[in-house]
Amino acid sequence: MGSDLRDAGSEGSDVAESTVTDPGDLEQLLEYVKRSRDYDFTGYKRPTLARRIAKRMAEVNCTSYVEYEDYLEVHPDEFVTFFNTILINVTSFFRDPQAWEFVAEEIVPRIVSGKDPGEPIRVWSAGCASGEEAYTLAMVLCEALGQDQFRSRVKVYGTDVDEEALAQARAATYDAKAMELVPEPVRERYFETNGRGSTFRADLRRAVIFGRHDLLRDAPISRLDLLACRNTLMYFNSETQSAILDRFRFALDGGGYLFLGRAETLLSHSAAFRPLQLRLRVFESIVAPKEPRGTTARTPDPADAEWPRSKLRDAAFDTAIRPMLVVDVDGTVQAINAAARTLFGIGPQQMGRPLQDLEMSYRPLELRSVVDEAYRERGTVERRGIEWAQRDDMTRVFDVVVTPLFDRPSGSMSGVSISFDDVTRFLRLEAELERSTAELQTAYEELQSTNEELETMNEELQSTNEELQATNEELQSTNEELETMNEELQSTNDEFQVVNDMLNARGAELDRVNVYLQSVLTGINSGVIVVDQDLAVQVWNHWSEDLWGLRSTEVEGKHLLNLDIGLTVTELLPTVRAALDGDDEIVRVELPARNRRGRDFVCSVSASSMTADGKVVGAILLMDDVEARERTSP
Repeated sequence: MGSDLRDAGSEGSDVAESTVTDPGDLEQLLEYVKRSRDYDFTGYKRPTLARRIAKRMAEVNCTSYVEYEDYLEVHPDEFVTFFNTILINVTSFFRDPQAWEFVAEEIVPRIVSGKDPGEPIRVWSAGCASGEEAYTLAMVLCEALGQDQFRSRVKVYGTDVDEEALAQARAATYDAKAMELVPEPVRERYFETNGRGSTFRADLRRAVIFGRHDLLRDAPISRLDLLACRNTLMYFNSETQSAILDRFRFALDGGGYLFLGRAETLLSHSAAFRPLQLRLRVFESIVAPKEPRGTTARTPDPADAEWPRSKLRDAAFDTAIRPMLVVDVDGTVQAINAAARTLFGIGPQQMGRPLQDLEMSYRPLELRSVVDEAYRERGTVERRGIEWAQRDDMTRVFDVVVTPLFDRPSGSMSGVSISFDDVTRFLRLEAELERSTAELQTAYEELQSTNEELETMNEELQSTNEELQATNEELQSTNEELETMNEELQSTNDEFQVVNDMLNARGAELDRVNVYLQSVLTGINSGVIVVDQDLAVQVWNHWSEDLWGLRSTEVEGKHLLNLDIGLTVTELLPTVRAALDGDDEIVRVELPARNRRGRDFVCSVSASSMTADGKVVGAILLMDDVEARERTSP
């Protein structure tokens, strides 16, 4: 229930597309919200609620209250949007300037003049939303009293049920749009500009106190001089309005002023409030007239004094936090306080009915038997740990106390009082404490075991350290041996370097020999073929390539008899064998042949032995074209 919801003129803009739903389902939805989130919307006017909720249901594509209740169960974050849809926090500084002028010029001077110097001034902004009207009250009082008197005497209480709006109010910082209605001189005196906007002065901010308060369930702030509750009551049904105004009457019981919104009136409560300016919705609390000072005191009539005392007792009983009811000896309910009515969904009209006709007589426990026991024992009877399963599958636990009431001075019993203490939270805390104690015990045992393991590990680490020290000594010895081996390897490496230099020199010499041999072979104007003992071709000079048409890479390593050249190589075999057998004489033979160009000629072949270290390692074959040589001879 946020205050400052929306002005009556804008109510029609909230109408969403109509949704065909059962009104009974709406009541079930409101009860679900009350149980699960402790927000009581059952006192709101049903047409207003239906329009607001239908608007939100259309946005989430729900077509019935039952479907939307299921949606809330599945999406808990939806509650924030649901509350913001109903609790429309529309407010501003100095809203309705003419009404604030009347308060500043007429009401505040009356409050100040009716107080002794230094006496506190208490003001309540009920349903303050984001705090603009609470700070407006503070500025009006500060203008009238001065800053020093304001800081020492004034307390401004701002309350609402919307925690998000209260968080903004506590921040006391507003943007340029919110500050438009604040006159420039007032803005300069009471606000400081920073990067976030305009912030109410910190030294004056201490006098403004914000807190969460439900007008339907929480006890009102008392001993007030001024109570501002603007454009909030119009959203509640008549029964709820009556209950709230009774609490306002209690809050202003010592005399004070009530400041409402433009769309609200108090025609049904004229006995408690008198209009000072009906058009501006400013009312005065009606109190019993006081005896003029200086008049002769008279002995008070006990009957005259009983009325304010009984009224005070009734107010204290109705605003008690603990749900309570009073039943007379005939079993008739004589009184039910607000907390009990909220808990059991009972209206004031059910007072005076027999207890047995109410559901609470048997749920959460059978009360009539407990009441009978209290009568028999003539003493208090308790039933502890009574579980009550709610429709949202949440179970609450109560301690029920039935106390006999005795009539004075006869001492006969006139009835009983029944109270319900919700101990669900305490039992949960007790269970959590037991669980935490068990967890701590387990953790202690594990810690003890871990400590023993650490001690064992410490001993193992000490042994390991000793082993590592021994290993270190061995490594030191091994390192010395490696250094000796390194020196030996260095010496061996020097020897290898000398050998390598010799091999490199011999390689260079061999390269020179190969170049020389290649030059020799190139300079011979005959085909030269060198074969080894197995008749594998080792050398094949370029004259052989030109004569037979085969490159050296194609014949080197191949068997001479397998070569496909224009010469019958099988006829060369005896000649080559003779050379390979070590015949010192050069063996010559002439054979018919055909060169690579297809010309027939007579090929002269000379074969000689090739020796190394006194051994025949191969044969050298020289091939010439006899006719061509004769033609070129002089």
